Amino acid sequence: MEAKKISEQISVSPQISPEDVKAIAAMGFRSIMCNRPDGEGADQPTFEEIESAAQAVGLGCTYLPVVSGKVQDEDAVAFGQALMEMPGPVFAYCRTGTRSATLWSLAQAATMAPSDILAATKAAGYDMAGVVRRIVNGGKTPTDSGDAAFDVVIVGGGAAGIAVASSLVSRKPGLDIAVIDPADIHYYQPGWTMVGGGIFDAETTAKTMGSLIPKGVHWLKSAVAAFEPKDNAVILDGCRVVKYNRLVVCPGLKLDWNKVEGLVETLGKNGVTSNYRYDLAPYTWELVNQVKKGRALFTQPPMPIKCAGAPQKAMYLSASNWERMGVLKDMDIQFMNAGGVLFGVKDYVPALMEYVERYDADLNFFHNLISVDGPAKQATFEVSKPDEEKTTVTVDFDMMHVCPPQTAPDFIRVSPLADAAGWIDVDQSTLRHKEFDNIWSLGDVMNAPNAKTAAAARVQAPIVAENLVDDIEGKSPTAIYNGYGSCPLTVERGKIVLAEFGYGGTLLPSFPKWVIDGTKPTRAAWILKEQILPPVYWKAMLRGKEWMAKPEKISAS
Repeated sequence: MEAKKISEQISVSPQISPEDVKAIAAMGFRSIMCNRPDGEGADQPTFEEIESAAQAVGLGCTYLPVVSGKVQDEDAVAFGQALMEMPGPVFAYCRTGTRSATLWSLAQAATMAPSDILAATKAAGYDMAGVVRRIVNGGKTPTDSGDAAFDVVIVGGGAAGIAVASSLVSRKPGLDIAVIDPADIHYYQPGWTMVGGGIFDAETTAKTMGSLIPKGVHWLKSAVAAFEPKDNAVILDGCRVVKYNRLVVCPGLKLDWNKVEGLVETLGKNGVTSNYRYDLAPYTWELVNQVKKGRALFTQPPMPIKCAGAPQKAMYLSASNWERMGVLKDMDIQFMNAGGVLFGVKDYVPALMEYVERYDADLNFFHNLISVDGPAKQATFEVSKPDEEKTTVTVDFDMMHVCPPQTAPDFIRVSPLADAAGWIDVDQSTLRHKEFDNIWSLGDVMNAPNAKTAAAARVQAPIVAENLVDDIEGKSPTAIYNGYGSCPLTVERGKIVLAEFGYGGTLLPSFPKWVIDGTKPTRAAWILKEQILPPVYWKAMLRGKEWMAKPEKISAS
């Protein structure tokens, strides 16, 4: 936690934790303002957690959330009004502090000279030059010129963004490439299922973003506010403008925790957990060890979601551990699925059903979680079975693992790059944008009808890189994406059902024979496995028998 002083009235900061609040009070602040919406980051505490800690030490607390890069004039007015009403000095925070600094700058536009705004924010470590341009330009950010320009700009530093950057560097050295992502930490999110299963420590799934950006690639640590594709421009948080020759868009999904009434308030307590958040996955493992008798609910929302097998994996691993502890017979396991099938590719259902029956789990289809009462330990589901009227049912629980509803990020949904449903509109074979031919997309945010998995992104990355380089060299695209996706469904410790498929559920098996029979892999097979599955899964599979015999935690490195 770092307080960056802008004026006597206000200091701003990147994201804080509840543990930071006592120190904030000790520094003399009398109020805390949150400018970051809940659910924006995978390692983000809720405002309610911050507010509770603030109240405990006598600090005022205000929630004024603003979507990253979407600071409107009315937001600035509300910010200025809140500053006048809150006891000062005020400690404001968001993801990086930029949003709070932007709100302050716009709120002062009528009373301070632009040069004074620039000087105050610069002294705090924030460059508000773009905001000042917006102020003097009548509220609009000009995009005919930029603060920086690159051959290729990649929006998103997750698995897809890092992979495509690396692939571009190897294919065409010398390209001037920038990755835009505001996060300090890069998370290996598929590993959180293993954290919830007691196999990995959470820390092994986190690495610094800077350590993963390929050498020679620029990292712009900022959020994206908007796209101006006709000007080949991206507008960043703080109204800065980045120009590009070619653009790759892969920021991942938004977890919409607030879509389930009462969920945000009870996450991490009252037996409610989720492997979809970094700080909650360990709580899943804690609950599995604590709850040895009673009802355990595992929910899955309507599609699309990333890694559609993850909600099931949470159930299978929990049941496997209860089986090992000898308490499975005392557990009532209920899988509450908003969809109508266990798995979208029917060929894999029989293998999964063996484990559903082994763990005596009940499958409840067309049950969509709509609200949670944590203290009462009750969950309410909307039941919408075909040809029947919608009803609701309330279910008691002792433990509940929630997979949150998911959608495209706000800045994507409202952009000119999105289709009517809010996803980046691409050709499903080349992954090139259908309207803007110098833009590509991959990963969870584009609208090709494939499964949203990390394995899919790993295959898409070289395809996008190859086709982008073809475009630079004046060629037509040569690489074709067949919809490949993979979901290693961990059904018990050391065993997986490896589902591999393409567009339309076509089976696309690539699981090498050498993994099964133990023979030495060929170099070609080894290269193939590196492209398709993350190393941590292969390590787990190759050590399968040892892992089952010695179920202690293994490293994800």
